[in-house]
Amino acid sequence: MKILPSFLLAGTVAAAVVGVSWHASKIPSGSSPAWAGSEAATVPLQLASDTSGETRPVVVELFTSQGCSSCPPADALLGELADQPGIIALAHHVDYWDYIGWKDPFARPEATKRQRRYAEELGARFIYTPQMVIDGQIDVVGSRRAQVISSVVTAQTTGESLDIQIEERATLATVRIPAGAKPARPATVWMAVFDDEHRTDVRRGENSGRELVDANVVREFVSIGTWDGEALELSVDLTDAIAEGRGGCAIFVQEGGVGRILGAALMPLDSGGT
Repeated sequence: MKILPSFLLAGTVAAAVVGVSWHASKIPSGSSPAWAGSEAATVPLQLASDTSGETRPVVVELFTSQGCSSCPPADALLGELADQPGIIALAHHVDYWDYIGWKDPFARPEATKRQRRYAEELGARFIYTPQMVIDGQIDVVGSRRAQVISSVVTAQTTGESLDIQIEERATLATVRIPAGAKPARPATVWMAVFDDEHRTDVRRGENSGRELVDANVVREFVSIGTWDGEALELSVDLTDAIAEGRGGCAIFVQEGGVGRILGAALMPLDSGGT
């Protein structure tokens, strides 16, 4: 796990540093966790859907950067999760590592802003990479494989989920969200448009000389509506996403914008990253 370098805290990136979970201070900054490689070989990716068949869709958001040497194991794990049924895996590339030798071509300031909002919501002290947020409620170091898998299984089997339906016709999609219990806070309907995979030869920075593989890279993340418990139908124009060759579109309903995720659905766009 990598916490933002101290020499940047007083500069333009200071606004990004809002919170981190309790475990961040226990891992030395600037080093990859010793368990990252060995754990990957010993913990199988066995989720609840492998056996029960009665699970709810789970949204896994990874906050990562190509400029962070601790991120590749988490990127690889997200790629595995993306291949599992019922898992909506999204990689948000943050921009606050772009100042350390390598500018991540997929970094978005909006991703950093979303991570800051999660930090405030979860009562954390700093933001860090790699961080996974599972169903908007569980904060996990993204390279802690066993903990990530356990958290996903917990989310799969806890509570009910809105049965969101997406119907695609050419470049338009209709999103149908059923009626349900009124949320404690108005719920945001998010749309995340992503590329299936990118391979990047990194020439500078902490990952210099490596080819990095990034799955489900978020390229657009926007609010398309608000859900208050009443049935809701929304129309989404996918013209640009399809023309730009995006791989998929995720729709999910989230209490308060960064709170509990109430339901989610995934729609492939049959294209992919470049």
